[in-house]
Amino acid sequence: MGQTGWTRRVQRHWSWGLAAVAAVCCLATILVFTPGYLSPDSLDQLRQAEGRKPLTDWHPPVLSLVWRALIAVTGSIASLLVLQCLVFWAALWVLARCVWRLTASRGGSLAVLGLGLLPFVLTFVGVVWKDVHAAFALLAACSVAFTGLLLRDRDPRPAVRWGLLWLGVLLLAYAMLVRKNAFLAAIPVFVMLVLALWTAPGRRTWVMCAAALAAGLVVPAAAVSLFAAPLQTKQGAQIMLDDLVHVLPVDELRSADVSPALRDRLVASARECERVGALSDAYWACYRRPADGLRGDSGEITSLWLREMSGHVPQYLQYRLLLFTTLLFETDYPYKAGVTRNDLGVEVAHPRLEDMLGTYVKGMARDLPWLFRGWFWLAVALVLALRPGKGVFAMPVRALGISSAAYVLGYLPIMPATDYRYVYWPAIACSLGLLLLWLGRGTPSPRPASPGATAGRTLTAHRPADAGDQSPTH
Repeated sequence: MGQTGWTRRVQRHWSWGLAAVAAVCCLATILVFTPGYLSPDSLDQLRQAEGRKPLTDWHPPVLSLVWRALIAVTGSIASLLVLQCLVFWAALWVLARCVWRLTASRGGSLAVLGLGLLPFVLTFVGVVWKDVHAAFALLAACSVAFTGLLLRDRDPRPAVRWGLLWLGVLLLAYAMLVRKNAFLAAIPVFVMLVLALWTAPGRRTWVMCAAALAAGLVVPAAAVSLFAAPLQTKQGAQIMLDDLVHVLPVDELRSADVSPALRDRLVASARECERVGALSDAYWACYRRPADGLRGDSGEITSLWLREMSGHVPQYLQYRLLLFTTLLFETDYPYKAGVTRNDLGVEVAHPRLEDMLGTYVKGMARDLPWLFRGWFWLAVALVLALRPGKGVFAMPVRALGISSAAYVLGYLPIMPATDYRYVYWPAIACSLGLLLLWLGRGTPSPRPASPGATAGRTLTAHRPADAGDQSPTH
């Protein structure tokens, strides 16, 4: 009994020690990135958050609305930076604590926190981007799943299980609201969450969990659309515009069955993209944008794309594969330096710290470029998905691998550019997966569910079974 009490004190003290390390790292990160590194996209969302511009759906309106609420409460634009740093380091702390409790490895738990200091992770921790918010929401959902994995064998009350599920669902919903294609990464994490909370979930459990995820996504999206009413910008036409000006020859664009004004813009865009060597992002690099952006052109662009791509399938596939291989092997933009020059008076608070961070990240990107390449993280993701090991972390490792691979491959038809931020979540998830794969080598495999048993204990006659398939609750 005394030994058990001593062990519990050690566990509690080490958990608090991990919390202290995470808190110091969080404060240091906030200090370096204050008030948040902002690109033109970030500044556009800041203007919307402050009411300087109308709310639009070109960038995720939910991010601007969260920023607006934080500014209203705190009066500081740095509040969003503080929030995303808190979520990031809190998620790593929860994961580190769970790893410590499941493996009793102090080094392993510290290594989980150390993931946040790796150059290919730290590079964007304080950048206000939807890609970063999606990645951190997914990471936080993983931490909820690991909490469920830690508590599962203790047979927690149904209220605890469902509370954790709803917390994870809300985080996954936020990830999908700020980054539409994040659903490809979120679904494997959702499966991991359910399997972490229930060892053998029945059909009814799966249906209820899926309904919770759908509600967590649809209700906030409908609320934003109904009450905030963001201006519709038809951003999806941006991808079709890329395809048209890079797949169709100029002669065919000249004879395209669209309005003369759009036809002239398409021809001029194709020529300009060829002149400047722009392989993608034609809307910003080459397109003569009218005052209403893509709203007026989107209908004709969509119709033309549907008509022409079916007759240019080989050329379309070649273009998309070329762009995708560029993302994999010539991944661009591994570091966002400070705050883009703006008319809002926003500047980096500590330029020397920004210089130090830039030296660290860009130096590592130069010396170890493969850490910032899409091909490396896709390869790691496939390895984790196919060979997740056999220890206690086998299921989470596989889920992280599938999530990362699906996210990268999902960019094949929709990729607007070749930036490293498009593989930021895979870099975080695969780093965590590799660490868990290594830490899980010496741990026993989870015991398979057996009728009448729960975590090695006999199921008593009065204990209710899982509502989905009448099998024991785990």
